Amino acid sequence: MQEIKVIIKDIPPSNNKYMGNSHSFQKYRVEKQKWELLVRAGIKNKPPVPIKKAIVKITYYFKDRRRHDPDNYSGKFLLDGLVKSGVLEDDSFNNIDLILKGDYDKNNPRTEIDIKEVG
Repeated sequence: MQEIKVIIKDIPPSNNKYMGNSHSFQKYRVEKQKWELLVRAGIKNKPPVPIKKAIVKITYYFKDRRRHDPDNYSGKFLLDGLVKSGVLEDDSFNNIDLILKGDYDKNNPRTEIDIKEVG
């Protein structure tokens, strides 16, 4: 079973930034493409074949201790980037169990993605 760690020296935007704003589709698309590239750049040991089933843990290390709701950081851009990069076969509920965590690191805000292949 494979285990992959991806570290990105940034945190994706909150889902609230784009919800209900029909005028921001172009900005949303640009942001999504940016995060797909950041995910791809963070992959150090890409599997030869996309992983079919996995536990994916996303940990956001925020630069401040403000309240951050997990539902605003669903990981959409990150999961789509993992599929597009060929790490995951699919990001549906049938294929992944998703764990979201939030922590604090004033000096090193980042996003860490831990992928563990399962049965």
